[in-house]
Amino acid sequence: MARHKEFNREAALVKAIETFWRSGYEGTSMQDLVESMGINRGSLYDTFKDKRSLFLEAVTYYEATVVDSLVKSLEASSASKQTIIDYFNDLIDCIQADPEHRGCLITNTAIELCAHDPETEKRINSNFQRIEQAFYQALLKGQSRGGISPHQDLHALARFLTCNLQGLRVMSRVNPNPKTLQDVV
Repeated sequence: MARHKEFNREAALVKAIETFWRSGYEGTSMQDLVESMGINRGSLYDTFKDKRSLFLEAVTYYEATVVDSLVKSLEASSASKQTIIDYFNDLIDCIQADPEHRGCLITNTAIELCAHDPETEKRINSNFQRIEQAFYQALLKGQSRGGISPHQDLHALARFLTCNLQGLRVMSRVNPNPKTLQDVV
């Protein structure tokens, strides 16, 4: 007879995200996960299979919670040029609120794993495409409202904004100075 799990899966997953976010995939050991998640090793393996499976589930959960909430304003029907400006200003506020300067789990994963992990590269690229599409939709709505020139290449501009977002996330890990980040914005 299987034992009943005595922990909250979602709470444990959130703790795993924090650990991966702080230390990276390679820098996180199974023992780190056992300790941070507050579950025993057997429960971790029974529930999440292995470190890689846990990590991929953590990335999925992060996308569904953190990334979804960040792009929601860009995807809103009321999105405009100001929405994009506010998005970047809000990002600087979020960066300043993180005393550990962790950056973004998705961006950190792109830097750490995508060069040698095709499955992760595909997942992260899909995430970047979603963000780019959200910027594109906001730009399109902003253009229809007259806030953006009709002569702008919105796809190129959406790619630029996505790149700028990722660059800010990387920069925030080493130089979270708000003035420097605001200059970039």
